[in-house]
Amino acid sequence: QVQMSESGGGLVQAGGSLRLSCVVSGMMVSLNAMGWYRQAAENQRVLVAQISRTGGSYYDPSVEGRFVISRDNDKNTVSLQMNALKPEDTAVYYCKPLTNSVQNWGRGTLVTVSS
Repeated sequence: QVQMSESGGGLVQAGGSLRLSCVVSGMMVSLNAMGWYRQAAENQRVLVAQISRTGGSYYDPSVEGRFVISRDNDKNTVSLQMNALKPEDTAVYYCKPLTNSVQNWGRGTLVTVSS
């Protein structure tokens, strides 16, 4: 079974930065599009950044210009660099391969941005 383990979350002041990391096992990140989702309290999980197999990236307008998704094929990890953080970025962040063959989720990592 494919497993994802997210880390790097924490408490940060507005305007600060965090870098999230996701270790993937059971699947090569180089062969799959990967995404970062977030879920704020009582809200749906939303895809905020994705990277294609060829390295192209897409961002939700709410994070465009502030977040950068990247992939390390040697370490089989996907990262999310988050800059200029805002209180509305507060959420649990998850990474996941963008394929219907993977239905499970990791535990996520909590990001809290104080004003």
